[in-house]
Amino acid sequence: MLNQLTVQNFAIVQFLTLEFKRGMTTITGETGAGKSIAIDALGLCLGERADANMVRNGNEKAEISAHFTLQDTPHAQQWLINNDLENEDDVNECLLRRTINKEGRSRAYINATPVPLSQLKSLGQLLVNIHGQHAHQSLLKSDVQLSILDEYADHNTLLQKVKDTYQGWHFLNKQLQQQRLNQQEKQARQQLLEYQIEELDAFSLSQGEFEQIEEEHKRLANSGALIETCQKGLNQLCDNDDVDVLSLLRSSVCALEKHADANKNLENIVTSLQEALIQVEDATYDLRHFNENIEEDPERFIQLEERMSEALSLSRKHQVPAQQLYIQHQKLNKEFKQLNSNEQQIQQLEEARQKAQDNYAKHAKKLSLSRIRYAKELGQKISASIQQLNMQDGVFYIALNQNETQSINPLGLDSIEFQVKTNAGQVLQNLAKVASGGELSRIGLAMQVIISQRVAIPTLIFDEVDAGISGATASVVGKLLRRLGEKTQILCVTHLPQVAGNGHQQMFVEKNSKGNTTNTTMVSLNKTQRIKELARLLGADNITERTLANAQELLVEA
Repeated sequence: MLNQLTVQNFAIVQFLTLEFKRGMTTITGETGAGKSIAIDALGLCLGERADANMVRNGNEKAEISAHFTLQDTPHAQQWLINNDLENEDDVNECLLRRTINKEGRSRAYINATPVPLSQLKSLGQLLVNIHGQHAHQSLLKSDVQLSILDEYADHNTLLQKVKDTYQGWHFLNKQLQQQRLNQQEKQARQQLLEYQIEELDAFSLSQGEFEQIEEEHKRLANSGALIETCQKGLNQLCDNDDVDVLSLLRSSVCALEKHADANKNLENIVTSLQEALIQVEDATYDLRHFNENIEEDPERFIQLEERMSEALSLSRKHQVPAQQLYIQHQKLNKEFKQLNSNEQQIQQLEEARQKAQDNYAKHAKKLSLSRIRYAKELGQKISASIQQLNMQDGVFYIALNQNETQSINPLGLDSIEFQVKTNAGQVLQNLAKVASGGELSRIGLAMQVIISQRVAIPTLIFDEVDAGISGATASVVGKLLRRLGEKTQILCVTHLPQVAGNGHQQMFVEKNSKGNTTNTTMVSLNKTQRIKELARLLGADNITERTLANAQELLVEA
């Protein structure tokens, strides 16, 4: 429960420290005094949005802190433990703090540890539930109606299953749509690939083949010139009828050998010439052999030229070097296989999506059956409650329809409509068509009280939810809230004396102006002060003994 709220430099509050107790605390004050200002400040500690206008004029920052005890709030205790934010000194205590500077930037803290706003909001939802003065208007929205029913029925687990299975279906459906979106482009690409691959298959170029063709083509292209050069060389070396290298060498060696015995200096020269003669003879032999084996194959040359020409044509078509045609062929084959596998993937996605949809439908039907059960129960309870709130012939009914053909929804397959009849002899009609403003307020309040009795939130705040209610109805509302306050902590901002008198304790809000400054204060009232405040709320311009007696009677009844 909320123990203490400290507000500093917030709006028109300079400094305020409030101590709260168990039971029902009512908050009253003059119109415009700022009765809801403490609720607004507490909302910031629970993660509501902040802006620079919230900082009191002339100050650098506003600061709000809220102290809670958690003995009766195991969910909040566990949340703090799970997020490593528990109070090390006392796990049953929790302090929330929020600061806002004049530029509108804010910081949030849980037990003195800085946290993102999302964490503050997540914890706040486990500690306090605030019902605003215009909350009953939202009852006309179908999504709000569905959330009210689910909150009453405690459908968290069932809803999460439906949401999880919806997400699974949604993910697969998105993938499938994406695959189908490009299907036409893929088919066009597939046709082009099929033509290109057939062409490359027909050409059937093997890896490294173009390089071999190039080399062989070059060799055959030069064979004629090579034969001519070889023959010229042979003629110069040995085949010339007049004179050749070998004849000249032999002649020189023979002539010098005759003089070598007489002149020792010639021996080395003769030896070198003899060796040269042997090398020239060997080279001549090799050249003759090489020349005899030079291949001249015009037909092969033509074949090579045609294949090379086709390879170069394909390389231009595919915009790759001819040496990379083989790699390009493999690449196109791989892409073609992937496109074919996409067809299988679409089929697999369709099967997976159907399975996910069946799984979703199973959990959505469970949720629908539970909603039908609790819709009847909640409708009966609200009917009984509004009959106590001066709608004696009022009947409230929750109509649910399951439409399995509608679009899959993360909230299930149900459409909902709150229906009501306010007078005898009428038929049930849509809430928006039948209920007046006052009737809508009473229905909304009855609903909030009933749901609050089932939801394990330790502190409930009702901010002028009794608008449009008066007289005997207001007295019933006060008693309803007081009974609720026996089980949980209630803070109720009200302008009705019948409601204020039912509080276990009462606070008074007052706005004071001095010079150019305005300040709002809030104080706890003793019994005598409460009687005077209730007398003021009863509408007396001048408080008399009679109005004081009426006010005291309200307290006695409470």
